[in-house]
Amino acid sequence: MSGFGDGIGTVIEGGLLGRAVEPKTGETADHASGPATCANCQTVFSGHYCPECGQKAHVHRSLAAIGHDILHGVLHFDGKLWDTLPLLTFKPGELTRRYIAGERAKFVSPMAMFLFTIFAMFAVFQMVGISAPTDLNSDMFFAGSDDDGVFQKNIRQQMTVLEQERASLPEGNPRRAEIDNELKGLEAVSGGSPFKLGNPNRADFNVTGIEMLDEGIISKWKKNPSLMLYKLQSNSYKFSWLLIPLSVPFLWLMFAWRRQFKAYDHAIFVTYSLSFISLLFIVMSVISVIPGGAGWAALLFFIGAPLHLYKQLRYAYGLSRFSAFWRFCVLFVCIQIVLVLFLQALLLLGAF
Repeated sequence: MSGFGDGIGTVIEGGLLGRAVEPKTGETADHASGPATCANCQTVFSGHYCPECGQKAHVHRSLAAIGHDILHGVLHFDGKLWDTLPLLTFKPGELTRRYIAGERAKFVSPMAMFLFTIFAMFAVFQMVGISAPTDLNSDMFFAGSDDDGVFQKNIRQQMTVLEQERASLPEGNPRRAEIDNELKGLEAVSGGSPFKLGNPNRADFNVTGIEMLDEGIISKWKKNPSLMLYKLQSNSYKFSWLLIPLSVPFLWLMFAWRRQFKAYDHAIFVTYSLSFISLLFIVMSVISVIPGGAGWAALLFFIGAPLHLYKQLRYAYGLSRFSAFWRFCVLFVCIQIVLVLFLQALLLLGAF
């Protein structure tokens, strides 16, 4: 029940953050009944909004108004969301192209949509029970001193078997030279391994050889992997906006010789694309809780995500089928690079 409550709170938080960056152009307003005096700055004006401070001509003082403000702030019940969602889902290229061309008042802005969908996604994850485990054992990630002893014992047993085999072979047998090389390798592994994965509080705790990593990130993962995994999950949506600047350069490189496409256009493309992926994960998480729904959720992802990306590439930039396909293939590789960079950034942020 607490997860459900936290999820509702996260949805509202995401909606309000999205509302904070969403321009108010294109929204419906109450009908003005004539000249009015602004309750905020005392300006006399005619119309729906004060020309000096922007406050509405008519303000409400009722509990219903509070409920309206919450719904309006979270879901934008002004028509813009319902104009944006169908295009984002089924015609992403058209939505991207029209927004870049200047049709801004009709649609929810990319950043507002991104913030809302990201927070909504993690809220739904909490509701359906998808969260970081709290009972992880550090031995799952690092071998302890007992494991080191078992490892050394196995090495010695292998060396003993090889020495016995060597002693049974006649002089001049080429197998003796092979055994000598194998023994040298086992001796090097047994005595000179740089990986000392024991207690992180020991002075000789050394995994990478880089002091900052060994004493920072790796040591913290060894001491409390559950906490670090929770921080990784928490940072993944707090810093999810990093995916935008990480992705834009790769998209720009694919259109570097087409001067009509600017970095702004690529940023709009990436932001709307990430918003759809967040919505897709929401639908998948809901389907996965249905008995037998995990397979359908996976099928939806492996078909929906690539198809959506291809359609957005083709129609947002006005590409031919072949041009859109090869860029899609390159972009698919770039996505893997971006995800690795994003994960590395989260690991570094989790160390502080």
